[in-house]
Amino acid sequence: MEDDLLEFDMVPTMAIEKVYVYKNTSIIQDEILAHRLGLIPIRADPRLFEYRNSDDAEGTEIDTLQFELNVKCTRNPRAAKDSSDPSELYLDHKVYTSHMKWLPQGNQSDLFHDIDPPRTVHSDILIAQLRPGQEIHVIMHCVKGVGKDHAKFSPVATASYRLLPEITLLHPIEGEMAERLQKCFSPGVIAVDDVNGKKVASVENARIDTCSREIFRHEDLKNLVRMERVRDYFICEYGVRCVLPYGDGPTAGIIIDEWNTRLIRG
Repeated sequence: MEDDLLEFDMVPTMAIEKVYVYKNTSIIQDEILAHRLGLIPIRADPRLFEYRNSDDAEGTEIDTLQFELNVKCTRNPRAAKDSSDPSELYLDHKVYTSHMKWLPQGNQSDLFHDIDPPRTVHSDILIAQLRPGQEIHVIMHCVKGVGKDHAKFSPVATASYRLLPEITLLHPIEGEMAERLQKCFSPGVIAVDDVNGKKVASVENARIDTCSREIFRHEDLKNLVRMERVRDYFICEYGVRCVLPYGDGPTAGIIIDEWNTRLIRG
């Protein structure tokens, strides 16, 4: 697949680009730790930043966000003597993304004074596990980038599509058969209404059906229903990582995709 056919490969986000390791006595090697940190989703509006020059080693307040991770594991003096639970024996033995602290540079404190400050999307991502005496101290630089350069900048995770299901009742289905028909499909697909004292089945929302084909296990029902898919109707689903304000990622992706389509048709 060509690069310019990907919908979200040009939507900018902020992600960790450089990791400066000052101290790491955990069992995780420095390069593995850096890779783990680089994939942590950062919630920060990329529209407030410029793209960083590849030749610039330090970065500035207009193109770089800094985070610090400084955690040291110690023994819990209040732990029971017969305890074997690490959560009781040790303090800070699990390093989470909640330990990452934003370090404002220049006027960034004023810039984010009235809005949500930069942070990790999730605070409970496990980074490493430590034992007493082990310590991790690193400084991370976040820069603006796009998924075309590296997957860590992509604002979406799993993307999928499916054809719209179409369910047609070929004959009226009533009574006990209507109730069994309803159970053959996902909840909400088939409705059973009371019509003149009879329970009558009807298709309520075929879109949410998972196409399990359960109905074909019933000999008296399988020939009363036609299951198809609308060949020119695609339902697309994107797993957004929430690194952007809700709606910005898909909207930006659609705008860019339309722009790329014009170039292709061009």
